[in-house]
Amino acid sequence: MNDRRWRSLLPLAMATLLGACATAPRPRHAPQVILPAPVVPTAPARVKALLPTHSEDVWSRLRQSFAMSDCDADPQILSWARRYTRDPQRFEAHVRQIMPRLAYVEQVAAKHDVAGEFVLLPWVESHFQPVSGHGRHRAAGMWQIVPSTARAIGLKVGHDYDGRYDVPAATESVMALLSRYHGDLHDWRLVDYAYNRGEFAVRRLVQQHGAPADEPVIPKLPVSRTTREHLTKLLAIACVVREPSRFHVSLPLLPAGDHLETVEVKHPMPLSKAAARADMPLRKLKHLNSAYRNGHIAVASTPAHLLLPRHRATQWRDGARQAEDGNLTASVMPQPITLPSLSSPDNGPTSQSEVEQSPPLDSSASSTPTRHHTVRPGESLWSIARHYSISVAKLERWNHLRKHKIKPGQVLKVSAPG
Repeated sequence: MNDRRWRSLLPLAMATLLGACATAPRPRHAPQVILPAPVVPTAPARVKALLPTHSEDVWSRLRQSFAMSDCDADPQILSWARRYTRDPQRFEAHVRQIMPRLAYVEQVAAKHDVAGEFVLLPWVESHFQPVSGHGRHRAAGMWQIVPSTARAIGLKVGHDYDGRYDVPAATESVMALLSRYHGDLHDWRLVDYAYNRGEFAVRRLVQQHGAPADEPVIPKLPVSRTTREHLTKLLAIACVVREPSRFHVSLPLLPAGDHLETVEVKHPMPLSKAAARADMPLRKLKHLNSAYRNGHIAVASTPAHLLLPRHRATQWRDGARQAEDGNLTASVMPQPITLPSLSSPDNGPTSQSEVEQSPPLDSSASSTPTRHHTVRPGESLWSIARHYSISVAKLERWNHLRKHKIKPGQVLKVSAPG
């Protein structure tokens, strides 16, 4: 009797045991995980990282450099990610348009060891467009920098040139600023708050309320809704980059020749002439180099460089090299000597022997003496080279410098003798 009862209860017991061993269902939102700061690569790895060949490398490097929470850390992150991608075709078309700038920013961010999410900061600020501000104190450029901040981080703001629109100069200054913020605040979330609200305001908040906990991912500090939403938007577009298939979009590829590079401009010229030399439409060149507000590059008073696609940059350098070679050839060609007429009434007859006995020209009389420059506080090799329209490499070679190290009061050669 007991044996039959045990056999009848055995299937029920086995089902209960298997149910207890089953994996519990995953909650809708996984617990937040704060990723550690990216490991600084060694010098050879960094050099390799700064030489992209396809945008696939950009996306993979970007994901590896992310240092904040993922898509499931907060419902608002997913909400904004879906809002960005609700029209997949339009989203992909826009990313395809901004890919050259995004890839350029990624390289500068890697150089400064800034978390990868901030490569996408211009998406939140301006969708990577050179947006014009209105009024004297409005933000401008793809980083949306106000004039006072621009001057504080070393960007010139004027009628002819506005450094807020200069992608290479502004990106370099912003990434240096973000790196300094992180060195002071030690939390990339607070770095974003500082960029949006101001460094000193965030420092006061931390002094009053303490450093925020890891959770929630959007720190519960008394900041405005705009500041809190700024961080949410940044994490949302990073979320799309992390998991594009989750939002039914694909991230486009960028041909190697379309990556952006800077080229040196040694002589003042209108942008129309620069576009012709680079063999590209003036409209596109202006869009990439909108810092030159009056359509002219004035070498003496502005950063003399252009941002061009790689294949156009190569063409520019080849043309500049050919022009320099042509000028050099013309300068070393012997100039014809005009002899006085043999029948000149003023000079009388001149014999060939008199011409041959003329004193030789003093070759040292026409040589140019070496020019020097005394380094002032705040100057860099780059700014000095720009002022004298020479390359940093020449300055280093003429002055036997290493690693761009100079100090105020130091006297530098800024031209070669002769």
